[in-house]
Amino acid sequence: MLRPLQICCVLCCCGAVGLASAQKAGAASHPATPADTLYQQGLAALQKRDYPAARTAFEKLVHLAPRNANAHYQLGRTLSFSAPLGEAIAEMRRAVELAPKRADLHDDLGSLLARVPKNEQAAAEFSQALLLDPTRAVAHLHLGVIRWQQKLFPDGEEHLRKAVALAPEVSLNHYYLGRVLAEQNAADPNAVRELQTAARLDPNFAEGLNQLGLLQQHTGDADGAVDTFQKLVRLKPDDADAHNNLGFALIQTGHAESSIPEFQTAMRLRPDDVSYRENLGGAYLQKADFDAAMKEFQTALTTAPNDATLHYDLGLAFKLKDQLAEAVTEFRKAAVLDPSQADIRYTLGVTLWQQGNFADAETQLREATNANPNYAEAYYTLGTVLKQQTKLPESAAALREAIRLQPDFAGAHTTLAAVLRETGDAAGAAAESKAAAEISKSVNSLQGATFATNSGKRLLQAGDLDGAIGQFRSAIQLAPEYAAAHQQLGLALQRKGEKDEAQRELHKAGELDPRLAAPAP
Repeated sequence: MLRPLQICCVLCCCGAVGLASAQKAGAASHPATPADTLYQQGLAALQKRDYPAARTAFEKLVHLAPRNANAHYQLGRTLSFSAPLGEAIAEMRRAVELAPKRADLHDDLGSLLARVPKNEQAAAEFSQALLLDPTRAVAHLHLGVIRWQQKLFPDGEEHLRKAVALAPEVSLNHYYLGRVLAEQNAADPNAVRELQTAARLDPNFAEGLNQLGLLQQHTGDADGAVDTFQKLVRLKPDDADAHNNLGFALIQTGHAESSIPEFQTAMRLRPDDVSYRENLGGAYLQKADFDAAMKEFQTALTTAPNDATLHYDLGLAFKLKDQLAEAVTEFRKAAVLDPSQADIRYTLGVTLWQQGNFADAETQLREATNANPNYAEAYYTLGTVLKQQTKLPESAAALREAIRLQPDFAGAHTTLAAVLRETGDAAGAAAESKAAAEISKSVNSLQGATFATNSGKRLLQAGDLDGAIGQFRSAIQLAPEYAAAHQQLGLALQRKGEKDEAQRELHKAGELDPRLAAPAP
């Protein structure tokens, strides 16, 4: 949902256009009169944000010219900055009554009503403005935002697309269209492209950068998110959330060391936010500094002792240090605090299994599958534990469920083959072994392609353009359907000036993974 600040930005910035237009109209309509003088005095005071002086001038003007729509309009505008909105709305309604055919007045009245908020009344005014002037882009923007707030997404999308078509140079039109598209389908590549266009049109639009970065994270474009949040941090160096989000994106790209200063900055800017310390602990976990991680989690728990995630994270740190008893203690605390969290049950089950406590491990793994029936890894581990307890029929059932949920799960096929072999089903065992071998071969090719692509990216950063291109081509040979390799090859070829082949590779990347489609120019 829109934040109040965002609503004000959308509505107030558009009203300023009407103010400028009214000023020009007033100046050209007739020679200076006492009414004109008051009008200009009011406008001058508004420009200086001297709202009491502006109010005085426009109130005198309304008294002098009570049937002048512009007088009521400007008084309403002034009151919207300095008085209860009800007074401003009353003046704007009077302006509409005096000039009912003016689309701009209906639009501005709707803007004030939306700030109350009275969204249905606002929508009616925006709709009336569009009946009077279907080409009024800002009214389409306003109505689109209102429909989004009301979760009428198709209607909101329709109006925002019209706003973009009528005024493609306006960043807000692309921004809100991107938000509505993402609301309907977070994986829609068009949502990212609209937010990218908004950021390109207005590089100083902080909220636009923030939403773009969050969506890039959500769609798996961690590198893009890092770039976006770095821009945001430069724009707003005192924004704690921006530093936190940048740190999280850096972890996603494997740069845990670089993420640590970002989380530390976020903590300095907002020391009472436990989540920043938790993320800092996660960064230490990523770089295998388990003692530092435990220190952060334990410190956070002094502030939030009933936070299940913190107990879980501390348990992970103990587990990674092979302090299994301490890990189990923390996992059990987390499970009590949040019994519906499947990951907690799963990790507790794995740790108990490592301790040789098969019966308790089985119980926790079954709880994990109850909490999340689509948890393939939990079914696989459950099948393995059951196999070790010689509960072979139950083991086979759990492993088959893991394979149903994730057909390319090589480990599940391999373990199921072993179970079937023990039950005397040689044909079934052979089939599962064959499936596992084929999957492993495919996985190895993809792993090689991923390694070659990452190597190429490092060469590109080091300035070795030809070496990078060679690595990207090697990746494509290993895994022809690996979209990231095609994308990186296209970008490298662009830098080399080989535009035609670059375009083909970028197009191929977009076909294989729509999230990597090139943004509109």
